[in-house]
Amino acid sequence: MEFEDVEVPWNPERHLQQTKLTKKVLVTENQAAFEQHGPMPRYMQFASRQKNKWNHERSYRIQMVSFAGDYLPEKSSVHKSMNWAKYKLAVTKHKEEEQMSSSIYNQNDPWSPTVQFSNFIDNENIQDEDLVAWITTGFLHIPHAEDIPNTVTAGNGVGFYLRPYNYFNEDPSVFSEDAVYFQAHEDFSSCSVNPIACLSQTSSCAPQTPPFTYNGFDNEYIVL
Repeated sequence: MEFEDVEVPWNPERHLQQTKLTKKVLVTENQAAFEQHGPMPRYMQFASRQKNKWNHERSYRIQMVSFAGDYLPEKSSVHKSMNWAKYKLAVTKHKEEEQMSSSIYNQNDPWSPTVQFSNFIDNENIQDEDLVAWITTGFLHIPHAEDIPNTVTAGNGVGFYLRPYNYFNEDPSVFSEDAVYFQAHEDFSSCSVNPIACLSQTSSCAPQTPPFTYNGFDNEYIVL
C-alpha cells in the first residue's frame, strides 16, 4: 500500500493523499527475507501463472498475526545458532539439503552451528520455483498474578494464516453439505431440500446410526 498525491477536483490548490495498491514481484531470496524490525508488505501472496475465471492469478496469501520479537543481539557470539528468529518471514527456493532451519546439534556448539539458517538466503532466483516459506511466530509472556491458578489465554494468540486468494472462483464453502438451511414448510427428508438426509446413499463412509430415544429425546431431524 502506498500513498498517491491527488488534486481535489473542485479545488486544485488542495491535495489528498489517497491509498493505492501496488504490485511488486519478488524474484530473489534476499528480496523475500523480512527481518524482525523491517517493514513488510500488507499482502504477501504466493501466486501462480494460472488464472481464475475473473482473470486473477490463483494464489495463496500468508497473513501473519504474531511476531516473536527480539531474541538475541546480533553481536552475540551464539547468534548464528538460532538466527532463523531474525526473520519474520523468509522465502527460499526448495532444496532437499535445506530441510530444517536449525538442528538439535546446534546446542552442542552454538558458536559454530551445524545449521546456520542465514546461509539459506543467498540471493537465488525464486520466480517459477518450488518455494518454502519460513515463518517465525511467538509472543512474550511475563508471569503475573492473574496466571494463578491458570494462565489466561485471551490475547495470547500465536500463529499465521494461509488463505486462498483468488485461488477459487468463489467461496468454496458454499458447496459444503454440512451446512443446510430449510424452512418449516419444506420437507426436511427430501434430498433436494436437505442433502444430509440422503448422505448414507451418497457416502460410503457415513455411519449408520440406529434410531434411539432417551428421556423423550430421539435422534431424528427436528424442524424449528
